[in-house]
Amino acid sequence: MTSFPRINAARFWDSLMEMAQIGGTPKGGVSRLALTEEDRVGRDLFARWATQAGCTLRIDAMGNMFARRPGRDESLSPVLTGSHGDSQPAGGKFDGIYGVLAGLEVIRTLNDHNIQTDRAIEVVNWTNEEGSRFAPAMIASGVYTGVFDLEYGLSRTDAKGISIGEALKHIGYVGTEPMGGREIHAAFELHIEQGPILEVEDITIGVVTGAQGQRWYEIELTGRSAHAGTTPMSHRLDALLGLSRVVEAVNAMGVAQGDEGRATVGWVNVFPNSRNVVPGRVLFSVEFRHPDEAVLEILDWELRREVVAIAEKIGLQHELKQIFQYAPIAFDAACIDSVEQAAIELGYSHRKMISGAGHDACYLSKVAPTSMIFVPCVDGLSHNEAEYIHPHWAEAGANVLLLAMLDKAAR
Repeated sequence: MTSFPRINAARFWDSLMEMAQIGGTPKGGVSRLALTEEDRVGRDLFARWATQAGCTLRIDAMGNMFARRPGRDESLSPVLTGSHGDSQPAGGKFDGIYGVLAGLEVIRTLNDHNIQTDRAIEVVNWTNEEGSRFAPAMIASGVYTGVFDLEYGLSRTDAKGISIGEALKHIGYVGTEPMGGREIHAAFELHIEQGPILEVEDITIGVVTGAQGQRWYEIELTGRSAHAGTTPMSHRLDALLGLSRVVEAVNAMGVAQGDEGRATVGWVNVFPNSRNVVPGRVLFSVEFRHPDEAVLEILDWELRREVVAIAEKIGLQHELKQIFQYAPIAFDAACIDSVEQAAIELGYSHRKMISGAGHDACYLSKVAPTSMIFVPCVDGLSHNEAEYIHPHWAEAGANVLLLAMLDKAAR
């Protein structure tokens, strides 16, 4: 049997646990919002570890951090890996940072075994992937890949009116590295699945072939506020009733698409939101996700039809705006093959799958051959302080990443 290098599982787990103390919460999660003091401390720790591993560190204008281990031929484009270090307000200690520190562990392992790669190895820590402090999500990788311009990225503000540009200056992470514009030979992002499929099927490695497309909408239904005690049911223009029927319709649309369908109403504002007033207005979100753009087109048509029909039946005014569209992503076939072959060579159970969430790799795939690796998380739980992965899952994902990167770095 061919002998392959393996990561140092204990060292890797210890690094994950040490990073998890930064912004750690009483319930075992983390609160490390983008460009806060906690994020700065986490960035400083990653920078120190990367420097100790012999890497050079570069930071661009959006605060993206690139740690580079040189290759034999520095004229060749690098092989890149990484993810993000920011979290949800009450998030888990593996989402994002697992992929960043796995990349660092790959470099440490190469150092341990005195393995020199033809191409440089780089590990990136992307800024503000979560979008929980600054919207939209994945903003810095979006600027890096030309989806957004730099001015737009730096001008995004949080709830207090602080811009990304201001926050970067405050924590000392405004870099001078140019934004994008350089060749990347191959890129991999290792991440927890954030869903239940791998654990339920008792599979260790998800070979991610692409990501679902997304469409987001804001809908406003307007009726008439009225006294809850004196207004007969027949005289009501109840906007909340309209919302309830749209929610039911949206759910049915998602169910009709089978295992790949996703349809969600996740945000609602009710006006005037009083116990004894018939709601006169509601503002709410609808989100569709699917790996087929044609299906998203159908869902778009069905949503518009249902909103009109529901509003007219109750006597409501309606307004529907699409606020975000994200096309389905197909990852690079050769990168996918490198991941699958690594899982086979290491003897890990695996399956191909589509990512239901957006990731920095989705934007990166626009400018570089890219794919992703998933490992299970307990109960499929993420964006939650109880998020957890078993150490042997963490080890397996990092070993697959190591072999996939070695495959690409030798060409």
